Amino acid sequence: MEASTKQKRIQPAARLEGLPTQFFAKLVAKANAQIAKGKDIINLGQGNPDQPTPPHIVSKLQEAAANPLYHKYPPFSGYAFLKEAVAKRYKEDYGVELDPQTEVAILFGGKTGLVEISQCLLNPGDICLVPDPGYPDYWSGVALAGAEMSFMPLLERNGYLPDLSAIDPEIAKKARLMFMNYPNNPTGAVADAAFYADVVKFAEANDIVIASDFAYGAIGFDGVKPVSFLQTPGAKEVGVEFYTLSKTYNMAGWRVGFALGNADVVSMINLIQDHYYCSLFGGIQEAAALALTGPQDCVAELAARYEKRREALYGALDRIGWKAERPGGSFFCWLPVPEGYTSESFADKVLLEADVVVAPGVGFGEHGEGYVRLGLLSDEARLVEAIERIGKLNLFANSR
Repeated sequence: MEASTKQKRIQPAARLEGLPTQFFAKLVAKANAQIAKGKDIINLGQGNPDQPTPPHIVSKLQEAAANPLYHKYPPFSGYAFLKEAVAKRYKEDYGVELDPQTEVAILFGGKTGLVEISQCLLNPGDICLVPDPGYPDYWSGVALAGAEMSFMPLLERNGYLPDLSAIDPEIAKKARLMFMNYPNNPTGAVADAAFYADVVKFAEANDIVIASDFAYGAIGFDGVKPVSFLQTPGAKEVGVEFYTLSKTYNMAGWRVGFALGNADVVSMINLIQDHYYCSLFGGIQEAAALALTGPQDCVAELAARYEKRREALYGALDRIGWKAERPGGSFFCWLPVPEGYTSESFADKVLLEADVVVAPGVGFGEHGEGYVRLGLLSDEARLVEAIERIGKLNLFANSR
């Protein structure tokens, strides 16, 4: 009997088919295609810090890597010294008291925790309040949990803060989780203490857990230090904050993050991670602890570097007539596209005709349409060159 030649197709689980499309994979592919043609591409569409990790942190890892203790499995929830280090940093920077044992979870980067929290708190059919525009990996966690998203528009007229009073009361009562992110990706907006006080009241009234993404907390401009959600009275009763070393210390590749605050949520995150991982390599934990407890000059210098780049970029924008508000924090700029273009068609035009990559705002949600995101992740000369190239397309009112 002749064997069947029909090839079986391996079927993915429904949870994989429900994941959102990785919009920015297409952007990277377009940019790489131009690079392959030999084009000099200036990539302002990325969110990857361009500076190296400070040398004293690297040296500590090199030293710690030789410690035989770290060649064994680390404690499942991580070493106590690292939890104590981040608690010390929060006390010094924000006046926030954290119990290292019950209110700190060590993460494989902030992104991991932002995905995990949905799986910890949401059941299929539950509602999660999500900013629009916002970081797309919030969507990923909600999708993996089988839950539903209700989007909170972030509009320029509201300073890119969600209007809590505009949320349907029925939706609010059904929601179990709410994401927020300030300094904000992609808009660069910042939140103040009064906004966070309103968020705590809203969460208490509706039994919602708040997930504050504070990835860019170290990057504030114009002499204004970003506010931590956990500084708000009552914040630890209703939520957690996600903090990462990726941006603060240029340690994106090291994958060190934290969930901080509500002890019940921290316990849930530790539980789910017990089933996924056995914590970070001990040498990385020791170097991360040094980053948090050692000299902080590098952090202030980094924020100053981004502010200097911001001023160079906005000076160039003014010269070509591209009008936009300066960001108050993060290393992103949120710019309106010229009339007659969508965010994606404009991004395609500047890539193909100016050899510049920008991120289309629609990739961050429906309310991101009409904008593009630029990163301050190249030196000043390169940022100015990118804007001058775009200016030569004569798309703006004052272009010469």
